[in-house]
Amino acid sequence: MTERILLVEDDPAMVETVSYALRAEGFDLDVVGDGDQAVTRALSEHYDLLLLDVSLPGLSGVEVCRRVRDESIVPIVMVTARDAEVERVLGLESGADDYVTKPFSLAELVSRVRAILRRRRLDATPATTSLRRVGELELDLIRHRARIEGRPLPLTPSEFRLLALLAEDPERAVSRREIMQHLWESSFVGDQRACDTHILNIRRKLERDPARPSRLVTVRGLGYQLVAD
Repeated sequence: MTERILLVEDDPAMVETVSYALRAEGFDLDVVGDGDQAVTRALSEHYDLLLLDVSLPGLSGVEVCRRVRDESIVPIVMVTARDAEVERVLGLESGADDYVTKPFSLAELVSRVRAILRRRRLDATPATTSLRRVGELELDLIRHRARIEGRPLPLTPSEFRLLALLAEDPERAVSRREIMQHLWESSFVGDQRACDTHILNIRRKLERDPARPSRLVTVRGLGYQLVAD
């Protein structure tokens, strides 16, 4: 089945260039030019991925991301300006899975899109072992649900996949690069600072005191590890 992408972009030149590249790769592409249309289409139709510009007429890309993520787990890739670090952080905090910065090469964009869609297909494959437990954390790999101390733990798809990686071998330090390679199923990992933002977002949900993490901890000079609190 052809995978469907919703491109949310108001710059005609960017729409033309990106549309040509994605359609040439065999994707079924729809395009909308403002945030309000984006929310309506994303929540009323089935898409395999949203490619979402941050700067839009009407609702901003960050607000679109937040509203879509409240009701859907569709993968979301934000498109930001190179110097807009605050927007990238806000996008990830709102539930985006990744971002690309302008200007970008079409090869990079297609590679990132394919990696995320490949990851989504792998996530849909039934796991041989359905549950992973680390202390009070429980991950259901089949249903993609997480619980901490018996209560539901709301995670984005990328956050769940990151925790599932660390829960494979608790207390093993995993590097930022390894985490990003795992998230995208690709040797191309883009900006590894996205890893740090995902970690911070997970800590806000997972830890009793996010400023003093005791479950998802930093291993200085190496990366991160998940431990039984």
